[in-house]
Amino acid sequence: MSSLRILLADDHEMIRKGLRATIESQPGWTVCGEARTGREAVALARELRPDIVVMDFAMPELNGLEATRQIRAAHPGTEVLILTMHDSERLVHEMLSAGAHGFILKTDAGEFLVAALQALARHKPYFTPKISAVVLQGYLNPETPGGQELTAREREIIQLIAEGKATKEIAEALGISAKTAETHRANLMRKLDLHSTADIVRYAIRNQIVQP
Repeated sequence: MSSLRILLADDHEMIRKGLRATIESQPGWTVCGEARTGREAVALARELRPDIVVMDFAMPELNGLEATRQIRAAHPGTEVLILTMHDSERLVHEMLSAGAHGFILKTDAGEFLVAALQALARHKPYFTPKISAVVLQGYLNPETPGGQELTAREREIIQLIAEGKATKEIAEALGISAKTAETHRANLMRKLDLHSTADIVRYAIRNQIVQP
């Protein structure tokens, strides 16, 4: 592990600075790029091909879940370490399904970041004790999942709507026509039994697609 190239994806500059300082204090470790949105993280991962992406879950334009899924699909050799303020079992399960192999709370980053990156550099999973306890609790007390299962594209559209993007902006972000974007929106509202933009925003917050 003499060298390690790491991409930082977080929309807060001060957090990126703190992460960079910790990472670059390790011999041979470098931050090869920084992303402020989920879409930028996907684009930079494709361009820079880092060893590891440190990914904030609550990213604008494309959240960490969908960004992780796209990065891992395009570059299976790139590991993803998720940083989040939330420790729900459902969130951990979704991130594992998306391809992330490391998961730490932002409040624990100072203590566990280096160890997590060392594990992922060897393609080993890493969870802090708090996250391990959450996963174990979910295993011992499983809940029957409710609601409708959404596709990756549907989650993207919900996030963009919840962030206040107009139909034209959604179409441009996803590379589709305005008519197709409007059709997706109508189908989503029907599928989830939502009746207004406010309903979509509440759904996105409740399901941690965006942060309040």
